[in-house]
Amino acid sequence: MFGPRKISKMRAGPMDAASAWMQFAFSYSQMCMAASEVIVRRSLRMSQGNMSAPEALGMMMEKATAFVQASERAAVAAAGGADPLRIASAALHPIRAKTRSNVRKLRR
Repeated sequence: MFGPRKISKMRAGPMDAASAWMQFAFSYSQMCMAASEVIVRRSLRMSQGNMSAPEALGMMMEKATAFVQASERAAVAAAGGADPLRIASAALHPIRAKTRSNVRKLRR
């Protein structure tokens, strides 16, 4: 009737759920902070005329790629019967990864 995954979900207490949502919120906040830093650093480069054409093109294309990956991961998670938190986390992962890599690259 219930698989081991269903039973473990049923036994998960409210603190486990709260902790999981707090972890998601923390990851989302980190992504937002990284995105803000990327915007500031790129805006400075553009205003000073230091942004190359390939970097400007990459800046536009990386968003489409990250959002397609996020949509794909969310769809796969939803099709697999994941709960809303796992779907949101799956969607957040590629966007957060790209913003983190941009921050590292732009800090050099």
